[in-house]
Amino acid sequence: MKYLCNPVNINYRYQFNMDPRLHGKMKICREAADPSMILFHGRYYIFASMTLGVWVSDDLDHWENHRLPKKLPLYDYAPDVRVMGDWVYFCASRREENCDRYRTKDILNGPYEKIEGSFPFWDPNLFIDDDERVYFYWGCSNITPIWGVELDPQTMQPISEKRVLVEGHPFEVGYERVGEDNSQLPASEAEIDAAYAAFHKRQGISEDQVPEQVKPLIRGMFSRKPYIEGAWMDKQNGRYYLQYACPGTQYNTYSDGVYVSSSPLGPFTLAGNNPYSYKPGGFLPGAGHGSTMQDEKGAWWHTATMRISMNHDFERRVGIWPAGFDADGELFCNQRYGDWPMTLEGDPWRDPAWMLLSAGKKATASSFMDGHEPEKATEENVQSWWQAASADRAEWLQIDLGRVFDVHAVQINFADDQIDIPCPGQVVGGSQARYIEERDLTTQWKLTGSADGKEWFVIADKSEAQTDLPHDLILREEFRVRFLRLSDMAVPYGQQPCVSGLRVFGLGHGEKPTVPAFTTRRESDLDMTVSIEAQKNTLGYNILFGNSPEKLYHSYMVFQAGEKRVGALIKGRDYFVRVDAFNESGITEGTCIQL
Repeated sequence: MKYLCNPVNINYRYQFNMDPRLHGKMKICREAADPSMILFHGRYYIFASMTLGVWVSDDLDHWENHRLPKKLPLYDYAPDVRVMGDWVYFCASRREENCDRYRTKDILNGPYEKIEGSFPFWDPNLFIDDDERVYFYWGCSNITPIWGVELDPQTMQPISEKRVLVEGHPFEVGYERVGEDNSQLPASEAEIDAAYAAFHKRQGISEDQVPEQVKPLIRGMFSRKPYIEGAWMDKQNGRYYLQYACPGTQYNTYSDGVYVSSSPLGPFTLAGNNPYSYKPGGFLPGAGHGSTMQDEKGAWWHTATMRISMNHDFERRVGIWPAGFDADGELFCNQRYGDWPMTLEGDPWRDPAWMLLSAGKKATASSFMDGHEPEKATEENVQSWWQAASADRAEWLQIDLGRVFDVHAVQINFADDQIDIPCPGQVVGGSQARYIEERDLTTQWKLTGSADGKEWFVIADKSEAQTDLPHDLILREEFRVRFLRLSDMAVPYGQQPCVSGLRVFGLGHGEKPTVPAFTTRRESDLDMTVSIEAQKNTLGYNILFGNSPEKLYHSYMVFQAGEKRVGALIKGRDYFVRVDAFNESGITEGTCIQL
């Protein structure tokens, strides 16, 4: 049996970002985002931003990063790939100049033929219809929309006028609002004017010193309007599903919505199930700007961007989830337990393979830095982490599960804490100047386990590994353990090791939670509050909601009872809500009620 646990287990490359907001100071973090996933000649390929390559898999489980030719625009964002006959077409984003396309019959070995571009674009997506007509979608801004145009399939030049297809509507569509948990509405013109004036004052410049073409971008920074971006098109049973991302990659609510039409250039209508890709809770949130495709057996998958955004707004990872179309033609994606191990076969709404055993458990360590105590590694929050006081390989981190459990999987999530080292290469200009680490680095460690804290055995030993997997997943036949210790660590750039999640999965064989008691109320057109009564023997809750009791396609995982505001509703639509409870032994479904 094959298993996946998000984020994708791959070597995410370090970025040395020359952030203009910091007057030339570097920001250093790992990044991969905006994934385009395709099936080509029996293999799966993910092209993601800022990876210098392509991820390749035979089974959607094990991925390897292969370098791509330097002639390709590897420093441009949002690479787009599509299969057209025997060819794979590739392009990426560049606002400042015309964007070229490239095509090849061999992704890994090339050669890549260049097709001259005729206009600039950002967040591109190519779509080939059943009749072999070609369409193109693009857009990434909180000012401009997503456009579409038909292209000549030979020259890839536009043969129709571009059309406005998707615009933001944050006053009517809750999940388009910016901020954590979709907490902010767009600013008024007076608020924008005040923020704009304060910006000039801080910078010590007058407005007439700002180039005209830059003024709208600066005002957009203070508008609190959502970014509408990341187009992707799929066709199913004669209907066109134009997917888009919003409201911003740095928020836990980064999500993908979808419009539908009977024509590839619209007009489009907001689908009934929205946002169809939405993961605001759990260990690693975010599920926006991605792609949707079928595997060899016909099953649908959605891959998208997950956010960390601590060392830089663009500190991001990639996730994959089961998706599909229901009997009414609604596009859905299952992210109920979206960063737990899942099997790669079966019903797309299957429950997780095993339960989470490590959340909130006692943790100890050889040392720690203030603010980065050992228990941070079991908080189920990717934005906090344990940090050792030194980079010595004698440092260790240990967790106590409280009793012996049957364990099947462990995910080790390494973090980065304000790396400050010289840039090892030449910064490349463009929309966001940076250097991407060329070298293949290593992340090394050893994991041991014990049932009693006295007799220890090796679970996995990567103390001499030549791989760099910051979110490594260890799968083993069932073993019984209470204590787990991570030791003998060495991470890139000689950092003091940081662990955001030492996550353990298995089965408790105890009583499942009782049926949770909860109430809901609609606070506004766009918001609801779910109040969950605390109960014993419960680790956490999944708030499920949708447009019918049979279509509770949206989920928000929380680890505490009490009130939780959910701000992803759409004005004028009715909703149904259910709260499920879970613990180490299983999941108990709640009762569905109408909001």
